Amino acid sequence: MSQNLIDFELSSESLAGIDEAISRLETHLVMLRDLDPTMRRNLTKMGDKSEAFCRQALVAFEQNPEVLPRNFNLDGYRRDLAAIDAVRPLRQRLARLLERLSDTEMALGSDLMTASLEGYAVLKVSGKGEGLDHLRQALSARFARRRRSSNDQTSEPAPEPVQ
Repeated sequence: MSQNLIDFELSSESLAGIDEAISRLETHLVMLRDLDPTMRRNLTKMGDKSEAFCRQALVAFEQNPEVLPRNFNLDGYRRDLAAIDAVRPLRQRLARLLERLSDTEMALGSDLMTASLEGYAVLKVSGKGEGLDHLRQALSARFARRRRSSNDQTSEPAPEPVQ
């Protein structure tokens, strides 16, 4: 293989440990909330400036609790602020891990495609007359050209394998 961005194996013990750790995360984070797209779109959002406003509002609320309506839950407000401070670093760590998982998946896929294309190119040239015609034909399906329909006047050319 001319490309080898990543090369590793996950043992069954490692996979079991990872699965157990994810299960523990799911158990400890059972209180997390799912939002449907409509709700997500309609919610009031808190950005950086808004966060500063919310923190200043807490100071004002604590100094002047008598002006708040009776049904204002100041303790709940404090808990929400503490919870966002606790959740944010966890989300950032998990986001970095998820990005590394995605990059690893992409690198593995790229290694596989590059090696497959290299092998296919060799098979096309040196596999003739070796009884590999059926195998070559099966592999060539990846590069089959699209048929023209009566509505489609152009055909997308098949990509050539990289060698």
